[in-house]
Amino acid sequence: MVEVKNILVLGAGLMGSGIGQVALQAGYNVTMVDVDDKFVNSGVAKIEEGLKKLEAKGTLGEGVTASALLAKCNKSTNLASAVKNADIVIEAVVEKMDVKQKVCKTTMDNGPKHVIFASNTSTMSITEIGKDSGAPDRVCGMHFFNPVPLMRCIEVIKGANTSEETFETAMKIAEKLPCLRGQRLIAPVLKDKPGFIVNRLNAPAQIYLNWIFDQAKEKGIAWERIDADAGGKMPMGPCTLADYVGLDTMIHVAGYYKETLSPDFEPAKVVKELVAVGNLGAKTGKGFYDWSKGRDAISEKVKNAQPAGLFNLENTMAIMLNEGCRILEEGVASGFKIIDDANMAGMNTPGPFSGGKNNYEKWSKMLNELADATGKNYFRPCELMKSGGFTKMRK
Repeated sequence: MVEVKNILVLGAGLMGSGIGQVALQAGYNVTMVDVDDKFVNSGVAKIEEGLKKLEAKGTLGEGVTASALLAKCNKSTNLASAVKNADIVIEAVVEKMDVKQKVCKTTMDNGPKHVIFASNTSTMSITEIGKDSGAPDRVCGMHFFNPVPLMRCIEVIKGANTSEETFETAMKIAEKLPCLRGQRLIAPVLKDKPGFIVNRLNAPAQIYLNWIFDQAKEKGIAWERIDADAGGKMPMGPCTLADYVGLDTMIHVAGYYKETLSPDFEPAKVVKELVAVGNLGAKTGKGFYDWSKGRDAISEKVKNAQPAGLFNLENTMAIMLNEGCRILEEGVASGFKIIDDANMAGMNTPGPFSGGKNNYEKWSKMLNELADATGKNYFRPCELMKSGGFTKMRK
């Protein structure tokens, strides 16, 4: 196994600069690469800001200075040239398959014979990214969560052609990267499936929310009453959260899962209507809510609203348990503990298995009732959930 000293981070945006920062903190030589000097300089400026904040708090480590770490950071706008000394390229470019395939091939054509290409994609197939690169065995995934210095989870993904050596090397690098909130949680993703572990686990809850959004619109139920159903058990109610994430983003993500998992991921009619007129949520000032008076005003409306009795948080836990069991059935994760742990480390929310161990029979019944009510057969409980077989698959 090659000793990794030089990491090239491709894409100097928010994710790329976060990856670059933690790689420098771990002692690696880092080269930040993007298509334009202004993007590279902006990314390095973010890294410098982050390191100086940590230095001021005394959390960089004894005798370690921001300036000493920054001295190990190089800049480039030429991937073909910069990759010649790289041991691994961690790619954080735009989520477009053709772009990722192109930079993967450039890496393999110009880098050392041992260079690894690791994609930070949150959705795209690692196998597809690397298939025509000339060295698909040296392509893997390293999916970070935002913001990188704070969020503990890194999913390391094995594509269909990824070699064991590549996978183990990426795992070791991930384990060395520091995190401000404690020890890194490295989640091995053993099969290249849509959404990997954390995003996949959470994705089908959106089918349920889309159904609720359209039900509320048809029945003339105010959005704050749907959020009131959450009863403060979520950091944000479903409508507030959708506005915060961006309704256009929701449609984009739903489209991906509609193609790769089930037609039941079709976005809500009301969401498509809002997006069509440019109401994308908080970022445009209007979505489900008017954001002109800020989030506090929305929170006050929700606090004073009468619950609609339409959204049931327990349904979402049942849906997540079912998806977690599918992840186990497909061999994406080795056991339910890593799924629960990854969700906590990546989303700051508990996974479904702790509660599911005692409730799977009740939740299976609830899911069949939900499938009947909504016409969404993706909710039907899989065999591993119905039988409780997952309870024997802790690791």
